[in-house]
Amino acid sequence: METFADAPHLGVGPVPPGFQAMLPPEFDSVEQERLHRKQELAAAFRLFGRFGFSEGVAGHITARDPGNPEWFWVNPFGMSFSRIRVSDLVLVDHAGNVVEGRHPVNRAAFCIHSEVHKARPDAVAAAHAHSVHGKAFSALRRRLDPLTQDACAFFEDHGLYEDFRGVVNDTEEGRRIGEALGPHKAVILANHGLLTVGQSVAEAAWWFITMERTCQAQLLAMAAGTPFLIDRETALQVREQIGSPLSGWFQLRPLWEQITEDQPDLFD
Repeated sequence: METFADAPHLGVGPVPPGFQAMLPPEFDSVEQERLHRKQELAAAFRLFGRFGFSEGVAGHITARDPGNPEWFWVNPFGMSFSRIRVSDLVLVDHAGNVVEGRHPVNRAAFCIHSEVHKARPDAVAAAHAHSVHGKAFSALRRRLDPLTQDACAFFEDHGLYEDFRGVVNDTEEGRRIGEALGPHKAVILANHGLLTVGQSVAEAAWWFITMERTCQAQLLAMAAGTPFLIDRETALQVREQIGSPLSGWFQLRPLWEQITEDQPDLFD
């Protein structure tokens, strides 16, 4: 049984009656899990659109298919994040072939995400977009510092890929990105942007949203002066409190509620 000790700021002890909604859902069938995963994926795209993470046709979020973990669902190439519905999602196999869907797939999405999923069998989802502050910070070719409480979620838990070679068109570069990601929740892609992973779509999406804002906060702090870093012991403690997969999933709940109420057509 999940305990509130596993979910920072939710309390301690066994989950009391009535609080199961504060934990990830369980499913009676693969079909139910697949539908929920696709719904979270469509909602994540709508949120990325709302936050302004789109940049032309760049950016993608993927989610493993629960019936065949070597296949994954992804956004249609060239469709606005803000318009994506469950029925628009495309299923591709390990070779990039469209298994289900009416639209083509971004080759860069396949080259990066197929190798990331291969390198991280524990990762259900991966998110990448060309967000403004993620791009700006990636040009510094450095890791994030523990400057704020939110930044501590990534303390000693994100990689750095420094070998930018243009638009990703082959799986070999995707493999190197997977290596740079390592066991972490995120990786900074030099001169490119951010990539995050999670044990759920919601978790991967939340890490991307908060990492983008963390990049923004550090850029602002560095522009204003010389920031004071949080000490390592405290940073690690805070990471344990707010950096777990369950915490990542839970922190997206308010945004999930907002976007699904405001834009119910995403379920179509």
